[in-house]
Amino acid sequence: MKNKLIGITAMLLLSFTTISAQKNKSFEIKSFDSKITLDVEAGGKLQWSVKYNGQQIIAPSSISLQLENGEVLGDNVKVLSSKIDKTDNVISAINYKKSNIPDQCNQLTINNKGDYGVIFRVYNDGVAYRFFTKRKGELIVKNEEANFNFTTDDKTFVPYMWDYRDGEIFNSSFEALYKEINISKFASDSLAFLPVLVDVGDNKKVVILEADLEDYPGMYLNINQTHKGFMGVYAPYPLESKLGGYNGINYIPIKRADYIAKTVGTRNFPWRAIVISQEDKELLNNDMVQKLASPSRIGDITWIKPGQVSWDWWNDMNISHVDFKAGMNTQTYKYYIDFAAVNKIPYIIIDAGWSKALDLTKTSPEINLQEILDYGKQKNVGVILWATWYAVTQQMDNVFPLYSKMGVKGFKIDFVDRDDQIAVASLYTIAKKAAESHLLVDYHGVFKPTGLQKTFPNVIGFEGVKGLENYKWAIEDQPRYVVSIPFIRMMAGQMDYTPGAMRNSNKASFRPINSNPMSQGTRCQQLAMYVVFEAPLQMLSDNPTIYMKEQECTDFITKVPTTFDETVALDGKVGEYAALARRKGDTWYVGAMTNWNSRDLTLDFSFLGKGDYQAVVFKDGINADRDATDYKKEVIKISQSSKLNVHLAPGGGWAARIEKLK
Repeated sequence: MKNKLIGITAMLLLSFTTISAQKNKSFEIKSFDSKITLDVEAGGKLQWSVKYNGQQIIAPSSISLQLENGEVLGDNVKVLSSKIDKTDNVISAINYKKSNIPDQCNQLTINNKGDYGVIFRVYNDGVAYRFFTKRKGELIVKNEEANFNFTTDDKTFVPYMWDYRDGEIFNSSFEALYKEINISKFASDSLAFLPVLVDVGDNKKVVILEADLEDYPGMYLNINQTHKGFMGVYAPYPLESKLGGYNGINYIPIKRADYIAKTVGTRNFPWRAIVISQEDKELLNNDMVQKLASPSRIGDITWIKPGQVSWDWWNDMNISHVDFKAGMNTQTYKYYIDFAAVNKIPYIIIDAGWSKALDLTKTSPEINLQEILDYGKQKNVGVILWATWYAVTQQMDNVFPLYSKMGVKGFKIDFVDRDDQIAVASLYTIAKKAAESHLLVDYHGVFKPTGLQKTFPNVIGFEGVKGLENYKWAIEDQPRYVVSIPFIRMMAGQMDYTPGAMRNSNKASFRPINSNPMSQGTRCQQLAMYVVFEAPLQMLSDNPTIYMKEQECTDFITKVPTTFDETVALDGKVGEYAALARRKGDTWYVGAMTNWNSRDLTLDFSFLGKGDYQAVVFKDGINADRDATDYKKEVIKISQSSKLNVHLAPGGGWAARIEKLK
């Protein structure tokens, strides 16, 4: 018998048969600015709905937890008590796009008969809710009902998972372009992974998120019965798994339970959230996941050093003008370290091949790891090692302290490709044990971040994005995607897109090449990514030889920080263009990007402080539409009264570093 997705049908049938005629209790709670109104109905069904300035954003939507014993927490609700609390403080962020996060919300807590309740929060930019239970012993969750009903057949940006067959969740890399469709056109045989964006009209956008996902499966979305909304779907709990998939290194469930989670009876469940924007650009600078995530569990964070990293895999180690054979060997990585040291790049990555994929204690005979680590230490360059998720889960108790003692700075952990309860829980365990050995973590082949990066700030990398690596083999529309993800995927948190291509092409000349890959779009778009994309561990994906040939661009890239003190959204339209500014200390960095349509933007620099500034600008060259590597560097004076007209070539970009004149 095939294992099926835990859907909502059985729950609905149960709900219809158990709803009582008890009188509903109604609650209303508003945001600080009174623009957002949340209504909660607690009676036969627990429902939530949301209005923004009187416009219905979320129509009444049922929520519940279905337990294995047949209880449905959210049906026949008997409210015992409720209270409203006000939060008005500032969160001090760690390794983030800003130093301080305003945290203002009104919170409604409802305690119900049956030792459970729900917490609702209303912020100026959205609404979130979570269940909590207060029971002894173990709790088995058969399913969770989460509905997001809209009033019309709105346009959406949907990332479909790539491996969903016959109602069963298989592995997913959580990498997909967005299908821009109306809700009613959602593919009946597919699921979407989060975040998902919905255009609700009148310029307003809604992004559906989840946060504080710990010891619980991730939420997918499927179309619900109204065809005007979505419902949550979850991977069943895996009972047995085996190695398979890509090169036999995926750990794939082969037997699943008929429930989604087995957990402790007293706990908070993940937040389900929506963010509402009046203008698209607001989504470029949103903090919802950070506000909802659990605080840091690491006391001393002084050893956690984000920064840039020279990466070997994308460029296939195609260095040249050397007197040794480039490849997975000690000499090659000393070369990468030399390049990193000269350019003040704090890390290099040694990707797949330095060890056995399933045994991290067995290194390649061509790699003298201790020699590489010692050489890096002399040059003040740290080394991060690639590893499979399976190998780490089996060996971290021994391998983490072993390699930390040798001098390794962290692990890039790849091929998770799942977000069932076991996979989600393991990422927390790995992060905790890595922190105990003072190791950084960069998760690849993984689901989107949901706040783990705040709870364990040694996690300074998350993929879960269709990054630059795909264009070694794909011909899909990269420029439209890169001006969509800042408004959608990046809402979840850090995003390891791995930019930095120095071989750039226009639409007509692009072709996928594995060994000497190129990017779609201009050189300046690649430079702008270092400002626009949030990534505390930011890759330089091309090879050192070509970076040294393009030293002017390399110098700009390596001076861009990977964490910031302030972020300002300048302009943008999802799928069309994005422009933002970030500050580190007294220096500002500005990036702007467009899709395949050329365009002119007017950038307003009123975010600058008083006084005069000097900007080092990289802009698309006059012939960038024909030769995407064409750019012009210029140095200009600028002030807070400046409004600068910026021309972006097709697939183009604009980037600047702005320093105050003394």
